[in-house]
This record gives sequence, structure tokens and C-alpha cells, in this order.
Amino acid sequence: MPTILGQNQYGKAENRVVKITRDGDTHHIKDLNVSVALSGDMDDVHYSGSNTSVLPTDTTKNTVYAFAKEHGIESAEQFGIHLARHFVTSQDGIHRARIRIEEYAWERIATSDASSQFIGADDVRHSFVRKGQELRTTEITFDGEKWQVISGLKDLTVMNSTNSEFWGYAKDKYTTLKEAYDRILATQVAAQWRYSWNSDADRMPNWDKSYEQSKKHMLQAFAETYSLSLQQTMYQMGSRIINSRSEIDEIRFSLPNKHHFLVDLEPFGLKNDNEVYYAADRPYGLIEATILRDGAEPRIPVDMTNL
Repeated sequence: MPTILGQNQYGKAENRVVKITRDGDTHHIKDLNVSVALSGDMDDVHYSGSNTSVLPTDTTKNTVYAFAKEHGIESAEQFGIHLARHFVTSQDGIHRARIRIEEYAWERIATSDASSQFIGADDVRHSFVRKGQELRTTEITFDGEKWQVISGLKDLTVMNSTNSEFWGYAKDKYTTLKEAYDRILATQVAAQWRYSWNSDADRMPNWDKSYEQSKKHMLQAFAETYSLSLQQTMYQMGSRIINSRSEIDEIRFSLPNKHHFLVDLEPFGLKNDNEVYYAADRPYGLIEATILRDGAEPRIPVDMTNL
């Protein structure tokens, strides 16, 4: 039975690049993990092995490092845009580029003040500690005309120690979970949001500001929502971002419920008044949804996890 070639792409995955900008004695760090995927006129290489249209993956790797020097890294999004534009416009056989970037954030280590007993402590501007816990992400896609930028974060663990309930749910003969009227609500946030910007004719968002503000609104909504379900909290998190950031049209969440169960202390003659919990690793509830600006079409892939 004859076969035909379907969707295909190739590139160099997980190129780790660290760019240090030296402003006198003050240094700045950008630490990225960049994956490049290219597609276009690739039928011949699959059918006959002809590499005429194939830009070597080693070249894409070298381009990442060269662009870090030539263009600098203003933001993960801007760096990805430079790369995608280059691959599509410099190679006739490449029609579409997808750049995925994870950013590892660093913050400067606070040192002793000028009155410290340690000589030169107030002059240190080159020491850093890995910032926070979440990983910033972005995916830039360019087809020669239109852009699509989907940014977000993952591995952001949050917890409300109260103001969360879970009751009134459907039950059958296998249901053993007790209704909760004061519980811990915890999750590890994976979120991706899609920007409305898609054309060079339009003004780009301020990528760094948009990321920080989106994260702020997300966390504020998590903290300020009295939750009757994780789904309700998730919807409020997405709605807060879309209502506060006009440059974002769509956001998708994947929220594993990090369960905390009350420990039975009665065998020891002790009353557990919502004080001592067992943190369960797995299995876990997995709550996912897309929140859209009214009138926007969903474009973020729904397979954020492999589960």
C-alpha cells in the first residue's frame, strides 16, 4: 500500500546559552534553553535522502550562540523572534520556524553594606542566585508573514492554607472522599498565554513587563479567590490576566492538584484540628482548561501534558 509523507520538522533541541552583559563592574545574566524546529520543502530528504534544502542542525545551534553575541538577549521572546525571522528569510527551503525557549532567571545576591567588616563587600555586582522556582517559557512561530507568540511559565507551586472547600460533588458506590469545608488548596501551575500580536506592522508588547504583570495577576487571583473548586480558582486566574492585559487573548492552564490529607491522630489520643497533613505525591487530580477573550479563537494546543 503506498505511503505519503505527513507533517515533519527538524532542528536542534535544548541549546543552552548563557549571555553575560558587562556594564562596567555590574554584570547582567540571561540564561536560556533554546530549541529550534524548522519545516518547509523537506520531501526530498525523506524520500531520496537529498539534503539540498536541509540546513544542518549544527548550523542552527551555531546561530543561537552567534545571535546571542550579535543581537544580545533583550528578552526570551525578542531573541526567539530574531531567530525565527532569520531561518525563514535566509533559506529558500525553510517556510516555517518554531522557536521554544525556557528561561532560567537569576537575581543579584545582596551583599553587606559599606560599613561591613568585610572589605569590598559593597562593590560586588557579579554574584547571582537562581531566582524563584518557576521556569519562564515562550514559543515563537513564524511562517514568513504571520507571527504567533505563546509565553508562560511552569513549575510554579502555590498554596492556600484555608479559604478552600470541596463538597456537593457527585457520588457513587466507589466514593470514599469526605466533603471538605476548610482544606488546603495547592497546585503546581503550568500556564501558557497567547499574545494578540501577530504582524510586524503592529507594535510589539513589552515582553518582560507583560510576563511579570501576568504572573502578578495570576497569583493575586489565586490568593483572593474563595475557592469551592480548583476549576473555579483556575478560571479566576485566567480571567484576571485577560481582563488586565489587553495584549493577551488566550491562556491555558494545566494544574495538578497537590493533595494534602489530614492525618488521623486519634489512635494517639490527639485531635487534628486542621493542623497536620500528609502531602500526597501521586496520584493527583489534573485540572486543565483554556480561558479566552470573548471573540478570540483557541489556538494553544490542549496537550500540555502527556497524561
